[in-house]
Amino acid sequence: MICAGTGCVANGSLKVKDAFDKELVARNLQNEIKVVLTGCNGFCAKGPVIVVYPEDIFYQQVRPEDVSHLVEEHFIKGRPVQKFLYTPPAKKDAIPVMNEIPFFKHQVLRALRNRSLIDAEKIEEYIARDGYMAAVKALTEMTPEQIVAEMKRSGLRGRGGAGFLTGLKWELCLKVKGDIKYILCNGDEGDPGAFMDRSVMEADPHSVLEGMIIAAKAIDAHYGYIYVRAEYPLAVHRLQLAIDQAKERGLLGKDILGTGFDLDIEIYQGAGAFVCGEETALMASIEGLRGMPRPKPPFPVYKGLFQRPSVLNNVETFANVPPIILHGADWHASLGTEKSKGTKVFALSGALNNIGLVEVPMGIPLKTIIYDIGGGIKGNRKFKAVQMGGPSGGCIPESLIDTPVDYENITKTGAIMGSGGMVVMDETTCMPAMAKFFLEFTEDESCGKCVPCRIGNKTLLTILERITNGEGREGDIDLLLQLSQQVKDASLCGLGQTSPNPILTTIKYFRDEYEAHIHEKRCPARVCTPLVKFKVNEEKCKKCGLCYKNCPVGAITWEKGKVASIDLEKCTKCKTCIKNCRFWAID
Repeated sequence: MICAGTGCVANGSLKVKDAFDKELVARNLQNEIKVVLTGCNGFCAKGPVIVVYPEDIFYQQVRPEDVSHLVEEHFIKGRPVQKFLYTPPAKKDAIPVMNEIPFFKHQVLRALRNRSLIDAEKIEEYIARDGYMAAVKALTEMTPEQIVAEMKRSGLRGRGGAGFLTGLKWELCLKVKGDIKYILCNGDEGDPGAFMDRSVMEADPHSVLEGMIIAAKAIDAHYGYIYVRAEYPLAVHRLQLAIDQAKERGLLGKDILGTGFDLDIEIYQGAGAFVCGEETALMASIEGLRGMPRPKPPFPVYKGLFQRPSVLNNVETFANVPPIILHGADWHASLGTEKSKGTKVFALSGALNNIGLVEVPMGIPLKTIIYDIGGGIKGNRKFKAVQMGGPSGGCIPESLIDTPVDYENITKTGAIMGSGGMVVMDETTCMPAMAKFFLEFTEDESCGKCVPCRIGNKTLLTILERITNGEGREGDIDLLLQLSQQVKDASLCGLGQTSPNPILTTIKYFRDEYEAHIHEKRCPARVCTPLVKFKVNEEKCKKCGLCYKNCPVGAITWEKGKVASIDLEKCTKCKTCIKNCRFWAID
């Protein structure tokens, strides 16, 4: 099984597939060994990734030129090739079996249940793993009221960020009278560092369609849209292929499976506006209008797309629906916490050894995700914070690393669960600069419809730029706090209501860094270039010469056994010396 998710494809997995096909034909093994392209395997940092069944052997970073050796050793002589096995950081022994690797060991797959097991472009392989059985059950054995009751009992909350009860949303729409209703899937996913929905659409598109079929039956809708950003071409391709295959087999369209129920689904490609992740802005975009949010109420379940009753859920939410209907609400509720049931998919990125896509039970400690699944911090640096919820989320510091990951506990920290982005930061991260980075994004992506978001975020960004440029003023911190709260309270939609979260949480947990920038004109993390002196600290310097060896412009002089020095006239302030010094000896 060769991963053909976007990350692995970018690393050459399709060329690896071609090399396997040629090698197996050359050795007359093409009828004994099946080579399958799957969706995202999850362990994105190690691509191209290969899993060999039935032994469950996991190979990483395989290149086309390695294939001949791999076939000779493993498939002919029966010896797993040590060179391509995964070895955990700071360990000597490789781990051959996929499910024994810490990255996979602590995961529980439900939304990602078909990961590395099926060819995403073949409906037969989805059906072979109980695909569309839940839709059959919902269409032939259950009334809309029964579907809604099962979903409510399961406790499934929307995985798009707000965490609203899925069954309750469906129930509200079911009770609305209307001859036309719409079922909508949000596959926009605009958060920096987020690729959860993308991977599901690429790896298991039929799970999304099946979830939408069940939801459509529950609310009596006969038309649906999947809103996908145009920057996801592989997801768009595989979703369209899945729709065509489902129609050919009577699973979409008129009179599905002879039940008398009709449902057509089409893909709508968005232009990449972050604000179109907000439900009413997304609907405006489908209507051909500028993607701008509408005041609520009325809520979309009453007046949504084209002013008709509509239900919108995100990709991960729909992927969770079929197994709930197939196995029952109690099965889903058996994992998680009292108010946060089931599992959650996260995109791990940042300063971790293991970067990728993971699915974990709700309530798992943050520490387990970072150190067991994520393999700890790169370069043995110290963990500083994790940004959860994307640019609308907030920072959780090292002191709260034992926080259970569920909606309630994450909200208590000042962050939000969001759609599942998790960006880990080490000691080299400047928190005011990090807050500025996320605010630059939300300020740029604001639709500009309401004044608090349009003007407020711009003003907040101006203050942060002043602070990180060494021009911070007395009272700037209090001004940030006051204005942030006003933007949150007065903005029209979720973008403005959450955009100040990175500022509020970084001030809450890292106020000393803001004070150092303002009062001492110093960046403790040595990130903000105007505040760095670029001078070697003689007491901290270990005379190792790493800064000298890595300086790209020859601005550093050093002799063995002596302290290095920096020529400020030659120095371009690229910070390469800071990144390579292990002893924080550059002031």
